Amino acid sequence: MSADLNGSRALVTGAGHGIGRAIAVALAEAGADVAVHYHSSADEAARTVSEIEALGRRAKAFKADATVSGEVDALVEEATGFLGGLDVLVCNAGHLIGREEIATMSDDHFDRVVSVNLTSTFRTVRAALPHLRRSPAGRVITMSSLAAHNGGGPGSVAYAAAKAGVRGFTKGLAKELAGTGITVNTVAPGFIKGTAFHDTFTAPQAQQAMESGIPVGRAGTPRDVAHAVVHLASPASGFLTATTVDIDGGVWPR
Repeated sequence: MSADLNGSRALVTGAGHGIGRAIAVALAEAGADVAVHYHSSADEAARTVSEIEALGRRAKAFKADATVSGEVDALVEEATGFLGGLDVLVCNAGHLIGREEIATMSDDHFDRVVSVNLTSTFRTVRAALPHLRRSPAGRVITMSSLAAHNGGGPGSVAYAAAKAGVRGFTKGLAKELAGTGITVNTVAPGFIKGTAFHDTFTAPQAQQAMESGIPVGRAGTPRDVAHAVVHLASPASGFLTATTVDIDGGVWPR
């Protein structure tokens, strides 16, 4: 078995930039046609589409707020209409929103973080399931985080809780779909350098400290995450489900 995805049809949420873009492009490199979801980064999503088309694969960008049920339902219908079905769903949409300590955290902040990371995953999977059930080998890949294991950095309690929820959701869904031919797994990135996440919310000195503590001696890249996702999407992972793949250079467990 290999990572040959020739003829596969994939939807990647949050694929306008960073890890999502790397995943979408890597899936196309393996042979998949890709629906590229974005929320606000239209120019970035167009770049992702162009990179995929340059590989000889079909791609199209679709805008939606992944926290709104109606928009998610429309996204999935439009994306599957373009692709002609769905084999691979990658729920990558997520955001830290901001660093807030519990003592001063508002209800709105907590709700927003959970909604954009966990609830959006639930809604996207729910909308996509009828299409995945028609695939000969459906794949669902969600995005957790090292923060789900270790609580994350300062001010990321809500984010850590949401990403731990994604991990639990993944395991429960894998059990629910066992025997249908659909596998469900999650990836948990650690420090991935050069993404908007850390460039926006982590000071350069803190990034250096994080990198120095990685056993393999370097920070991760979006391509590192993408390679793992392609494997989970491939025929080679047909007996792998309810699993968390930690992509952190050996940080967890220590």
